[in-house]
Amino acid sequence: MSSPKKKILLVVNGDQRQSANEVCWPAQAAMEQALTAALAAQGCTLVRAHPYDPARKHGFIQSQKEGMAVFANIDPGTPLIVAEAVWQYSHHILHGLISHRAPILTVANWSGTWPGLVGMLNLNGCLTKAGVKYSTLWSENFTDDYFLNSLSAWLKSGSCRHKTDHVHSLNRCAVPARARDVAKKIAADLRRKKSIMGVFDEGCMGMFNAIIPDELLFPVGVYKERLSQSALYYASTMVTAVEARAVYDWLLAKGMKFHLGANEATELTERQVLEQCKVYVAALRLADQFGCESIGIQYQQGLKDLLPASDLVEGILNNGDRPPVANAAGQIIRPGSPMTHFNEVDECAGLDGVFTQRVHTALRQPVENTLHDLRWGDYDQSGTTKDYVWVFLISGSAPPAHHVGGYAGTDSLRQPPMYFRLGGGTVRGIAKPGEIVWSRIYVERGKLKMDLGRAKVITLPAAETQRRWKATTIQWPIMHAVTYGVTRDQMMARHKANHIQVAYANSANAADLAMYTKAALASELGLEVCLCGTKADGKGF
Repeated sequence: MSSPKKKILLVVNGDQRQSANEVCWPAQAAMEQALTAALAAQGCTLVRAHPYDPARKHGFIQSQKEGMAVFANIDPGTPLIVAEAVWQYSHHILHGLISHRAPILTVANWSGTWPGLVGMLNLNGCLTKAGVKYSTLWSENFTDDYFLNSLSAWLKSGSCRHKTDHVHSLNRCAVPARARDVAKKIAADLRRKKSIMGVFDEGCMGMFNAIIPDELLFPVGVYKERLSQSALYYASTMVTAVEARAVYDWLLAKGMKFHLGANEATELTERQVLEQCKVYVAALRLADQFGCESIGIQYQQGLKDLLPASDLVEGILNNGDRPPVANAAGQIIRPGSPMTHFNEVDECAGLDGVFTQRVHTALRQPVENTLHDLRWGDYDQSGTTKDYVWVFLISGSAPPAHHVGGYAGTDSLRQPPMYFRLGGGTVRGIAKPGEIVWSRIYVERGKLKMDLGRAKVITLPAAETQRRWKATTIQWPIMHAVTYGVTRDQMMARHKANHIQVAYANSANAADLAMYTKAALASELGLEVCLCGTKADGKGF
């Protein structure tokens, strides 16, 4: 008689929006089938901890309430796999994972269309912040040797490890004297004069990892001004039609293109764009009123039933060259300078944005910066490059300065109705080639930490760009990024968020200096800092 197979529990988390879960379920079901086969081949049985719901046409956990009911019936001593083939809301299951005693494995598919890897990276960042031990894996088909060998290790020992020898503590790196000098001056100014981070409601889509505890910000010299999205909505209703039209006309004069239609439910309309222009004006005025150096708008879920998407607002705010807006005293608010905005109110990106703008201003480098989703990656099928090329992609809030052609190379399409019922335009473009610094601030063991690295943005043939857009979200801005000295698996093993911050510099040497300076600034302010990968020439830090 054969011995009984080891039981592994399966939890499947999802979106908070029913329509998204229903559409995404076939991809999740296919992943679950592949995982079941992979575990069976290693003598294990994968058992769902919660059933498929035929009425809802999916088997996702769709709320924190549902998640608590599921985990109340889970034996905390049974090994658990969290399988992600879609975007998910981490707070639905975080509570159960915090109290789970047995080994936890987060697993993601590798797809641009069904971005489980994005959802898993967010969950991993949340688990890291919460101090939960976990292992993590990813795969295109769940049959490759890397996945199967790592899965076998987890089944045997409760842990699987990945090589992270690309990570180097800043304390062991040769930081240029100029970088340290500039960093010390900026740090002293932050400690003395301080900075206000305007937060229009915290915790977008349950992203626990995106909330920095206030007490960790205080030593950095940054303090939150907690603002309400209801105040932003009201302020937008106070903006006149003439003011909104002036913003729209300014964008049109710069060459930005808006793909307009007449059907509010499925097409971008001029009315939606003008509503977005009102929010742009309102956001600037509120930021000015409260003295904010940076702001973040939650939007989802708060404003999605009141206003069109905030991405057009956010992308323009992050641009140095943007429509002028006067405050109550008639003065133009921050002329020629971005109002640093952190998409999806990701406060880690917000702090990074403040660091970046101050450092790049001091070094006379481009100040525009943004976060992107670490959405997907693939080798170039056109054969233009042999490098592994990441797709950095965000929901439309990238600054036009990052795009080929600037405003003239930027267009705006209606946000997908499944996620953005009231529409609104994006800030879409193809990121221009050049040298960039990437970074991420995160919380681990009650401390602020920061990883930084270097990369380049490359140009791909139009057909390859279209392939990547169609495999992800064609309405959103795209960046073709090649990381220096960091492989796909190293990035996935180390990165503690679905978001990655990017900023351009004028040359490879300038980007190196900007990276060192921002790293030195973070370290000076008490963050634990690591440099990842290599310089552009392959040399270490």
